Amino acid sequence: MTRNDNTDFYRGRNILVTGGAGAVGGSLARVLGELGAIVTVLDDFSSAERWNSSTGKHLRLVEGDLLDPPVLENAFADCPAVVFHLAAFFANQNSIEHPEDDLMVNGMGVLRVLLAAEKLNNMRVVFASSGSAFKDANSPLPLSEDYVTVHLSTPYQVTKMLGELYCNYFHDSRRAETVRVRFFNSYGPGEIPSVYRNVIPNFFYRALQGHSLQITGDGGETRDFTFVDDIVNGLLRAGSAPDAAGEAFNLGSGQETRIDDLADMINGICKNKAEIEFLPRREWDVEDRRVASVEKASRVLGYHASTKLEDGLARTFEWFQDNWDNICRSANFAE
Repeated sequence: MTRNDNTDFYRGRNILVTGGAGAVGGSLARVLGELGAIVTVLDDFSSAERWNSSTGKHLRLVEGDLLDPPVLENAFADCPAVVFHLAAFFANQNSIEHPEDDLMVNGMGVLRVLLAAEKLNNMRVVFASSGSAFKDANSPLPLSEDYVTVHLSTPYQVTKMLGELYCNYFHDSRRAETVRVRFFNSYGPGEIPSVYRNVIPNFFYRALQGHSLQITGDGGETRDFTFVDDIVNGLLRAGSAPDAAGEAFNLGSGQETRIDDLADMINGICKNKAEIEFLPRREWDVEDRRVASVEKASRVLGYHASTKLEDGLARTFEWFQDNWDNICRSANFAE
């Protein structure tokens, strides 16, 4: 099965993507347009750049704050058949430094989206959660959707769990069609490096400048890196699969990669001779390993992460080369 299986479902339908100017949201909006959908993107550009967002006749941009009622009403004006709720106050460290902002955007934001969807007869809402929201240092691996812990390390984890709880409440008690998808370390073209961003864009940014790659830890930590195209494929399936409502699905690669091995790969791609620099591990980062079980997503959605890490990194490198000047102007490492 490929993403083209979704062509008939999305063709001619109104679709809303909140956070649709970001790396995943922009790719999703572009693919939806290719599938014949009429797409509304809601974004305030607080963590996205205009030069990096999707454009086209199929796309209507609503610029503004998700928490502003008139803005949200405008975003829902076309009565979308599916809402992909990707807008978020991103990153664990960011949430520790700004917990109230995290709660408002990630908590109140999902509640208002669900209420707006309910008002318009409960179109399907696909909520972008996180693979870290239900995980702790003692989680069995590969991590399945059934494992739950309430011993969380960051406000970001707490509010992503809160979003899932709201989705469950609206599905179970108010007959809403909600689907929860948990991203595992998404990466790829479109993600601009910054102090709060993921390790891969920041590694590329430093390697292309000949700087050492900084690892917070000993490098033996593992993560499940999932290419953005595979994440988008999973989202499309979550939005269209009849049996997905009320369920949670891991969108990961199912493969573990050591962080020091990742650094070596990126240094090799960029021909960077600088050495790896090891920094103290962040107090909230308690996971030595992370890898998703994708059995349920494969069985119910037909999801499969088909992009090998080497290929995904090569495509990310090409995007960095093609957009280097814009990336350098937009990268933000001011703390």
